[in-house]
Amino acid sequence: MPDAQTQPSAGPTRRGPLVGMLGPGLLLAATGVGAGDLATGSFAGGLLGTAVLWAVVVGAFLKFVVTEGLARWQLATGETLIEGVAARAGRWALWLFLPYLLLWSFFVGSALMSATGATLHAMLPVVADARDGKVIFGAAASLTGLVLVWLGGYRLFDHVMRVCIGVMFATVILMAILLWPGTGAVLEGLFVPRIPSADGRGVTWTLALIGGIGGTLTVLCYGYWLREEGRDKPEDLRLCRVDLATGYVMTAIFGIAMVIIGSSVTIEGSGAQLLVTLSERLDDVMGPAGKWLFLAGTFGAVFSSLLGVWQCVPYLFADSWALLNGTRETEHKIDTASTPYRAFLLAIATVPMLGLFWRFRDVQMLYAVIGAWLFPVLALTLLIFNGRTGWVGARFANRPITIFALVVVLAFFSYLGLRPYLG
Repeated sequence: MPDAQTQPSAGPTRRGPLVGMLGPGLLLAATGVGAGDLATGSFAGGLLGTAVLWAVVVGAFLKFVVTEGLARWQLATGETLIEGVAARAGRWALWLFLPYLLLWSFFVGSALMSATGATLHAMLPVVADARDGKVIFGAAASLTGLVLVWLGGYRLFDHVMRVCIGVMFATVILMAILLWPGTGAVLEGLFVPRIPSADGRGVTWTLALIGGIGGTLTVLCYGYWLREEGRDKPEDLRLCRVDLATGYVMTAIFGIAMVIIGSSVTIEGSGAQLLVTLSERLDDVMGPAGKWLFLAGTFGAVFSSLLGVWQCVPYLFADSWALLNGTRETEHKIDTASTPYRAFLLAIATVPMLGLFWRFRDVQMLYAVIGAWLFPVLALTLLIFNGRTGWVGARFANRPITIFALVVVLAFFSYLGLRPYLG
């Protein structure tokens, strides 16, 4: 086993308090919950009420199925999915993946900067024009994330993310409790699936809620965080499942809270501006405390998502780059001080600033469309790769229930990606 894998990890691996052992799943949850999830959850709640709470649970479960498959592949083979694709499908697949990665990084980076900038401007309106405030604060947040990842490495990133997770989770859950619509309504929304008409918009927003909960490309980063934590043995699968289940339960609870908040106040708008409008409405309903609680939770959500993307997406580029150049050694952790990692980190923290001058809604739409096509590809890949016992062994191969779930993911996200073109 290479030295990079046998060296003791600075953080918890297989022993220690449960909270310390759930790191990668919590990081995935925090990174996956961004402005799009907040806006979609609150708007769907305002339009459809608590009747669609079940859709949040379904969305989180579908993402869990895919990420569990990724973890299973890596623990069985010692390879990340990118390494597995390069070895078994060929390098041509990486040449297709890199342009996708660059496009996704630009649009998601712009969207995260815009959302963080708009939230900070709402908290500190020191600039008269809201658009200028979004640009200034968005750029400042991006550069702050760049410095934290560049200088602090994985451990500082992990600590900062835990603080952000605590803030966003505590404040948004508290807001949902304060605006509680009634236990009966919540239980009915969770266990009696239905879709209100909402003048023909109910199906569209319910599908958006299912597809939007959690991350897209960032699910691939889970494997790199596993390596950072030293989880590289087949017996770690159970811990990974608990870790992922905890992370996606938190994601679902967060999404449910946003639907409840949205269902309790009347809001209009879209994207990042919708979140600011919602904070103003909460000021009217609950007073300044409600507004500031919500803004604190929103900032924790969008900045943790920005920081997570800044830290984890360069892994994907550095891994792909090394595999294409023949310098990647399987089972070695990515060196976060390497030139490819830091070059991409610098690029993702600066180039998407151009998108700060665009409307958030346009940027959000573009990266949502791009992100929608990843999950069908992942589901199909996992059906093939984890379906071959010669590659993963009988213990880690897909079970019938897993095959069914992955087929559902493949069908649903394919439909979601094709729906805009079906009329």
